[in-house]
Amino acid sequence: MKCTVCLDGRSVPLAWSERDGRIEFQFGENAPVRSASVERVEPDLYSVLLDGRSIEARVEETLDGLVVIVAGRRFAVGLEDPRAWSPGANRRHAEGRQELKAPMPGKVVRVLVSEGDQVSAGQGIAVVEAMKMQNELKTPKAGRVAALSARPGASVNAGEILATIE
Repeated sequence: MKCTVCLDGRSVPLAWSERDGRIEFQFGENAPVRSASVERVEPDLYSVLLDGRSIEARVEETLDGLVVIVAGRRFAVGLEDPRAWSPGANRRHAEGRQELKAPMPGKVVRVLVSEGDQVSAGQGIAVVEAMKMQNELKTPKAGRVAALSARPGASVNAGEILATIE
């Protein structure tokens, strides 16, 4: 599974899978794949075995989200959902030409705009079905649909460009 983790305000790609009771993960695009064993000891306490070292991780729920405490160091942690549109989060990316990419492999079931259309920030561009769920993909900025490659019925891969907004 792949996602983006927000760690102390930094966005970091994370890929992981479970195999033989262990979690294999890659924290960052060019990082090596590592393996760890994780056991829940208490509702908010986890024991992690990583590279032969035992690490204790405590998870706290705060008003701002989750905080993970490892060796006395606190890390604010959150998952970023590429399908979710947030005006505050997207403001930093609202400059210049933007590409709307498929967040997961699936099938385009509807295209909600045409090439040349004016769109507002957060407006739906296309609906992609994956794992029997339909996900409306929204534009991160206001502008004009400069290119539209999404076609109803077409299969798409994760990361495939569906539209370009300028």
